Amino acid sequence: MSRARILPWLNLTLRSACSLCRARFMKGQPQGLPNPAEMENGTEPCGEERPSEIQETTVTEGAAKIAFPSANEVFYNPVQEFNRDLTCAVITEFARIQLAAKGIRIKVPGEKDVQKVVVDLSEQEEEKAEMKEGANLAPGDQPRTAAVGEICEEGLRVLEGLAASGLRSIRFAREVPGLQSVVANDASARAVDLICRNVQLNGVAHLVHPRHADARMLMYQHQKVSERFDVIDLDPYGSPAPFLDAAVQAVSEGGLLCVTCTDMAVLAGNSGETCYSKYGAMALKSRACHEMALRIVLHSLDLRANCYQRFVVPLLSISADFYVRVFVRVFTGQAKVKASASKQALVFQCVGCGTFHLQRLGKASGAAGGRVKFSAACGPPVAPECEHCGQRHQLGGPLWAEPIHDLDFVGRVLEAVSTNPGRFHTSERIRGVLSVITEELPDVPLYYTLDQLSSTIHCSTPSLLQLRSALLHAGFQVSLSHACKNAVKTDAPSSALWDIMRCWEKECPVKRERLSETSPAFRILSVEPRLQANFTIRDDANPSSRQRGLKRFQANPEANWGPRPRARPGGKAAGEAMEERRRLHQNKRKEPAEDPVQRAARLKTFPCKRFKEGTCQRGDECCYSHSPPTPEDAAEATPSDGPKTPYQNPPGPGVATGPGVD
Repeated sequence: MSRARILPWLNLTLRSACSLCRARFMKGQPQGLPNPAEMENGTEPCGEERPSEIQETTVTEGAAKIAFPSANEVFYNPVQEFNRDLTCAVITEFARIQLAAKGIRIKVPGEKDVQKVVVDLSEQEEEKAEMKEGANLAPGDQPRTAAVGEICEEGLRVLEGLAASGLRSIRFAREVPGLQSVVANDASARAVDLICRNVQLNGVAHLVHPRHADARMLMYQHQKVSERFDVIDLDPYGSPAPFLDAAVQAVSEGGLLCVTCTDMAVLAGNSGETCYSKYGAMALKSRACHEMALRIVLHSLDLRANCYQRFVVPLLSISADFYVRVFVRVFTGQAKVKASASKQALVFQCVGCGTFHLQRLGKASGAAGGRVKFSAACGPPVAPECEHCGQRHQLGGPLWAEPIHDLDFVGRVLEAVSTNPGRFHTSERIRGVLSVITEELPDVPLYYTLDQLSSTIHCSTPSLLQLRSALLHAGFQVSLSHACKNAVKTDAPSSALWDIMRCWEKECPVKRERLSETSPAFRILSVEPRLQANFTIRDDANPSSRQRGLKRFQANPEANWGPRPRARPGGKAAGEAMEERRRLHQNKRKEPAEDPVQRAARLKTFPCKRFKEGTCQRGDECCYSHSPPTPEDAAEATPSDGPKTPYQNPPGPGVATGPGVD
């Protein structure tokens, strides 16, 4: 191409490009190439303003005010308010304990006024008491206090590894006293940008420090003793397993580790091999799966801590809604680590009647010189077949077999929430759940349920008070469980528990002729009870939390209140499209409805009753109705106004009314 032709062609091309850019600019479309950092992270750098066309929603929870994008980039789940309220209450009491050892007293908003009413002191008497306390102090020694929103130089260093919008971190800064700093970290640059703006919105920039990093790398960088965090909070979408190894190394000596697990399908036994790959334990499908999930998470934490000569001490373990939440303290000590094996146990569970037995992995015994010697435990505790129903056993675990709560600490949190109910929006539920926890038997792992015991022997279900009274009359201890409203947690052996159910069956007899001789119900009921149960209602059978009418178990707060969809950069708005998607995914694992004509044709392949008796005249050509499907039958089988039976012609005399029915 000659130069004379090239120049006009370039001129025309440049004019077309300029026209296109001018048209895009008039329509408001962005110009130029995107920043490589923006392409990688999907957002602008922290602190820059976002486009005005992105809509946001402002949410107020506790003392925090948070702006959320309407798109599914960083979501807000109101059901988790109980989780956040409880976490603030636990960290407050933990700060009270830690700072009291340093001579620092924390000031909780609303706590002083409530205590004044409780002790019924007048203002003059209170002033005299304060003057008396001040007189005992040396000149120049003033009582040090830590208030909410102030930096405490000797206070707690908090890390929220997966902060999302920063709501939890901002609530810590505005509601928990005695904090030195709060690091709100997230791997998403969009989330960090949102955290920066929410921190400025709430005026807590002096306490909350946003970070954009991978949570694991950030915790691995704080392994030095002087750089560890006093509190680490992990609330991921799904399993926290990838973060546990770094967390047990980055928490300080005696520090608090708060972990949430929302992958309850895995922890409840729907996928045992997946549970083993994540938590190092095999989960079983049982009625006590929620408490088993808590104990599996505690086992996983302790196992990872043992690799670094550390061990965990549970403070509070909660199973609520669609997740489990554990609060543990992490300590260092080689002698205590040696005892960790004796704190873990395997579970032998009968597949027929659900009876379970625990087998400790290790045992401790005394040795010369007052030392403790640890060795492997002997077992198994069960025979190859269940002693009650003759079925085989499933093996699950290992799981944490020690107490999952520190009742003294739980009592402190319960007292603080009860005396200051206006501090949290979910104070009523916190009181109810913690009250049930204080009533639980601490040294009895797992539990049975009322419906499980009665359905096993196919009898009517006794009331909760009747079964609890029978156990108390027999000399055993019994309690509820916060994880299940029908739970029966007792130290009674399984033989005594089934004897009580046999006695109950005598009062509400089961039709034995309908039971198969190989069924668990037949084998259990064929044995006479050696214990005569007394079902007379006792006063102490009704727990205190039930008598006071506390809100112990969660009711459905709203439609579709479970886990929300995973937040994604540039996600669709959570509106009608999300609701339609949820509706389409409902019951997706169930078999689709079968066409009546197809079902009628399939049923004709079954032989009739006469064929089974050997008197059918059609021989090998026998089919269900002795007549092949015809177009007329297909037309009659098609429903017009409503659902009908899949076959319209009544069977003749001597023909079965269903496949395989004698």
